[in-house]
Amino acid sequence: MERRDFMKATSLAAAAGAVSMASGCQAPGAGEGASSDGAPDQPAPGSLDAIFGEHMEAELAGDLDKTMATMTPDPHIVNIPTMIGGQGPAGVRQFYANRLIGQFFPEDVQFETISETASDKHLVTEMVISFTHTIEMDHILPGVEPTGKYAEVVFVVIVGFKDGKVEFEHIHWDQANLLVQLGLIDPAGLPLTGAGAAAKLRDASIPDPFYGES
Repeated sequence: MERRDFMKATSLAAAAGAVSMASGCQAPGAGEGASSDGAPDQPAPGSLDAIFGEHMEAELAGDLDKTMATMTPDPHIVNIPTMIGGQGPAGVRQFYANRLIGQFFPEDVQFETISETASDKHLVTEMVISFTHTIEMDHILPGVEPTGKYAEVVFVVIVGFKDGKVEFEHIHWDQANLLVQLGLIDPAGLPLTGAGAAAKLRDASIPDPFYGES
């Protein structure tokens, strides 16, 4: 699949699932609920989800100039488990160009939003991202060749805003249990659960594998 075709295939899932633009995670004061025809409200112009939606659209299209135009003069991105990202416009642009575009997630990626929180300066999305590890993913798995294994991983994405633009993205995920699912860590004797962590987040009644408590 060509890079642009891949981006088209994943952009809707990313925008709808990862940041839940269409579901109305809005800053205080923005409109809530459904329109008169019963359809969910679209993000209000200038709302945080509309701003981040524009940012994601440019990012996933591989348009670096437009992506950077949606960010503040001194942005930063940090992928917490790997420390990979960028500081300042040059660093962020380099991250997008070298570590993200064309290798965001594999073609079969699925985004499942678990919870969302919004304030006047932040959007926080808790989600499960599922995919088959068929491509190199420098931002998440630097130096790891594709394993061909399927994984379901808990992510939390925190986006900060300033003056109507994206100021930062802090991206957290369950790296240890991802590595278990890819066969890169043997969980024997370790407090790791592989795909069980994502399953527990979906259904809190599932008992833990250590004490059998829910």
